[in-house]
Amino acid sequence: MRFLRAVCLTAFLCTAAGCAILSAGQSGEPDYAADAATNLQLGDEALERKDFPQAERYYEHVRTKYPYLEVANEAELKLADLAFAQEQYPEAREKFHSFIKLHPTHPKVDYAAYQAALTHFSDIPSDFFILPPSTEKDQTEVRAALVSLNDFIRLYPNSQYVPEAKEKAEQTRRRLAEHEMYVASFYARRERWKAVVQRLEGLLKNYPGTELEEEALFDLHEAYVRLNDAEQARQTLQRVIERLPGTPAAERARRMMGS
Repeated sequence: MRFLRAVCLTAFLCTAAGCAILSAGQSGEPDYAADAATNLQLGDEALERKDFPQAERYYEHVRTKYPYLEVANEAELKLADLAFAQEQYPEAREKFHSFIKLHPTHPKVDYAAYQAALTHFSDIPSDFFILPPSTEKDQTEVRAALVSLNDFIRLYPNSQYVPEAKEKAEQTRRRLAEHEMYVASFYARRERWKAVVQRLEGLLKNYPGTELEEEALFDLHEAYVRLNDAEQARQTLQRVIERLPGTPAAERARRMMGS
């Protein structure tokens, strides 16, 4: 099995490297147009066909040759998009933030801010089949994504990108809640009940309202029982009733309380 995974990974990396070589090989010195708008369009076409070096040359040409035209600002933003398209997320983030700082009143500043937040979201570890589950991986980018998305929603409440940002923020909240459940389960298997309580209380405080809330509350109740803390166990069942009113979970909690 380990050999098979190694073969699959090698094949995947070779394929990715081959694609990168082909993409780079498409580029040559562009035949620049006489006007900025056409060069920008040619850059967009190069980006669309993933000829990234060519797209960069067109955008840089517009940015440097026409520095006092609005189209130069557009080219600057597209250079950030170009880095994003190549999955160069830290570089893209820096470019988007630079655009926001230099052009705070630009009509597309909210787009730049949203894309900057997405650099964290897009850099979240995946559940690629030969790697450990995402809940077991480092959650640094997930936390950064949640902070960035929430900041974007707060700073640009009227942006057209807010609904999508809220959806992605909810995805990150669930991902972080799943990670806390994973760690709590890890400690529970080792009967480290104080650590279980710490992780589950953190989940319920920091990521309320997720689909994992019911499971977390009943697992928390079990942890308090194991710690012989009858009062906290009872209060946890009361929290189930208060946080999940009118649900089968609330009825279950009432039965467990004997009421």
